Amino acid sequence: MIKNYFKIAWRNLWKNKVSSAINIIGLAIGMAACIVIMLFVSYERSFDDFHGDNIVRLNEVQKFPGMAASQKVGLSMFPMAPALKAEYPEVKSFTRVKWDKKYQMTYGEKRVFVPQVLAVDPDFLKIFNFKTLKGEAQSAINNPNSIAITQETAQKLFGAEDPIGKVINHYGGDTVKFTVTAVMENSPKNSQLQFDALYSLPGIHQKWMDNWGGNWLNTYLKLAPGTDLKAFEAKMPAFLKKHLKPEQTAYYQLFYLPFKDVHAGSTDIGLDYLNFQKFDQKSTNLFATIAIIVLVIACVNFMNLSTARSADRAKEVGIRKSIGANRPQLALQFLGETVLLSLLALVLAVVLVELALPFVNNLSLRDISLPIFTNPKFLIIILTGTILVGILSGIYPALFLSSFQPVKVLKGSVESGKNKGTMRNVLVIGQFTSAVFLMIATVFVVKQLKFMQEKDPGFTREQVVTVPMDRISGQKYPLFKNQLLANTLIAGVTASQDQLGSHLDQSGATFQYKNDPVRELGVTQLIVDNDYMRLYNIKIIEGKDFSKDKSGNGREYIINESMAHELLKDHSKAPISTLIGQRFGFDSLGVITGITKNFNFNSLHYKVENLLIANQSDWGLNTVSIKIKPGSSKQAINFIKATWKSINPDYPFEYQFLDDHFAEVYRADDQVSKIVGILAGLAILISCLGLFGLASFSAEKRIKEIGVRKVLGASVQSIVQLLSWHFVKLVIISNMIAWPLAWYAMNRWLRDFAYRIDIHWGTFVSVALLSVFIALITISFQSVKAAIANPVKSLRSE
Repeated sequence: MIKNYFKIAWRNLWKNKVSSAINIIGLAIGMAACIVIMLFVSYERSFDDFHGDNIVRLNEVQKFPGMAASQKVGLSMFPMAPALKAEYPEVKSFTRVKWDKKYQMTYGEKRVFVPQVLAVDPDFLKIFNFKTLKGEAQSAINNPNSIAITQETAQKLFGAEDPIGKVINHYGGDTVKFTVTAVMENSPKNSQLQFDALYSLPGIHQKWMDNWGGNWLNTYLKLAPGTDLKAFEAKMPAFLKKHLKPEQTAYYQLFYLPFKDVHAGSTDIGLDYLNFQKFDQKSTNLFATIAIIVLVIACVNFMNLSTARSADRAKEVGIRKSIGANRPQLALQFLGETVLLSLLALVLAVVLVELALPFVNNLSLRDISLPIFTNPKFLIIILTGTILVGILSGIYPALFLSSFQPVKVLKGSVESGKNKGTMRNVLVIGQFTSAVFLMIATVFVVKQLKFMQEKDPGFTREQVVTVPMDRISGQKYPLFKNQLLANTLIAGVTASQDQLGSHLDQSGATFQYKNDPVRELGVTQLIVDNDYMRLYNIKIIEGKDFSKDKSGNGREYIINESMAHELLKDHSKAPISTLIGQRFGFDSLGVITGITKNFNFNSLHYKVENLLIANQSDWGLNTVSIKIKPGSSKQAINFIKATWKSINPDYPFEYQFLDDHFAEVYRADDQVSKIVGILAGLAILISCLGLFGLASFSAEKRIKEIGVRKVLGASVQSIVQLLSWHFVKLVIISNMIAWPLAWYAMNRWLRDFAYRIDIHWGTFVSVALLSVFIALITISFQSVKAAIANPVKSLRSE
């Protein structure tokens, strides 16, 4: 019997090639979209799942006087972890992690720069499950002059040689010798902690161990099983009160994040340097939701086409029932057909996924693969999901088809019923409501991204090349700058401690307005040389730029408008110009020499903060900014590289256009806009496939009516309008439903941006017109085909 069911199912699929192809293609696209997104979601949720439980990261909330708002940071102070372990039984072990970027290692004549080396406490490898391939990694982080390196670092430094016992040097101002005691497996790509080597934190950075003011590292704790994290957090104010100065306790709060939640749950946390490929969990959940919607739209197509073509199967049902078949048997047969169709769609879906993954990996910067042949568990999940999709898609058509009464259908009376037509209309409206909602969302997401990328930030970032420096290469910055300026390809050179578009550091400052009491306040700081304002064309609205020659002038500071208003909050009627020459600054007071117009030195996700710009090049500068003349980018880059190599022959040359850096700042927004856009496109495509099938069926069902109308003089245009209006009406209703839903969703989404676009009604109208146009194009082929058909053929049987 089952064999016969499969034969009948295959014959019906083959008989109705168009509707079968529409269902298979629609289901395949929906399944492929769902599989790709679920692979992405699975990859994101796999971050750090190879570590144990009860690991948390310590974070701070900082609110200094003068700051417009508090900020969460992923940093903590050096002595906090040992003090927490000593004072609270909830803490079983701890490790602090300090990172070194572009870390220089030499072995004999060979010199390499690895991306990131971590200094850690002895319990690091007891808390985290990173694998050791050779040697003893624990001894590397126990002893001050030992180091554990990864496979990749070992290959770079030693090639085929055995690294164990070899001595390598690091020079970062002072020379440090390390003995290699272990080779570790490369850090997995789904780990937020990425490193190329590990060494002992207390051994090398002993002088900082009692510094309660230095927030320069990350702290991870292993808590006792069953620890109530909220209750533990409630003890932190008393902890801070015990260890900080009384005036400092108001500036800090402590909170904890479960380690496995850090990767996706810390988008509101700044200075989060050890969080590889951080991605917002809300976006991941959004993708999953939309992918399921796309799959549901594909399932709705099957329901619509199956019930619409019920008359084609009516006599079959009548005959089967008259010879003894019962309703459950017929329903099971129809469900089997649906499952067979779903399995066929799965084959096509797997092909589509394999074709799509390279694009997805390039967009997401992930290494996602389809483990359908290598992971039996995944294969079982996919097959189970496919069968479930088949059952859910076919359960309503199966129940509907199996409900026909043989007496009626064998007389030629098949009553599809008004309710059945209403149900199809509701499903079509549901499809297009989802598709229109996603189209509107895509337009607003793209508009917001474009707004952020194109909005004038208040400074010039075109034709600016940035080159990173460290403490060693930074000592030769004056020579590098002078040699660059000697070439006509270079329009200007400056340097700073931080790069625009990155999270700038905060610091304390002192201010005294005339004879008022001295105020202590927190500020965002930007340390620069004296050409910075000119190169970036930052507009000074009061006062002047830094002096070229500062001899005898003391320290000079430029502040932004936001900072100026904060400084004058107790003198609201005083113009900001009165701040020029007032005492202000770091340790020893300098003076305010200028006030800039507010400019967006960070992402437009955030409001402009109170900013202090200090000409303190003697403090060390980390980034060179080079303005090159338009039309000569290639020659200028070659010249900059050659100049760098002549001055710093042992240091690699790295550069980036500032525009590219800001593209990275908005990369996550770009990824969201593209993925939502693709899913919206798939939703409208699948919906149109269903609309095409229903239009085809409608035209076929009304073929004799159309013939009679043509004989009586109806024009092709009137017949096309007759056939199209019903579907266009459904699309218009879908727009009416989608508009308020999309407005509400976009209004909530845009709240996450300090600077955002307005929600304009024109977008909704444009999307409505586009959706109606797409629907008309979809159904016009069948409508025109039916309208121009020869009525003689359709009326011949009459």
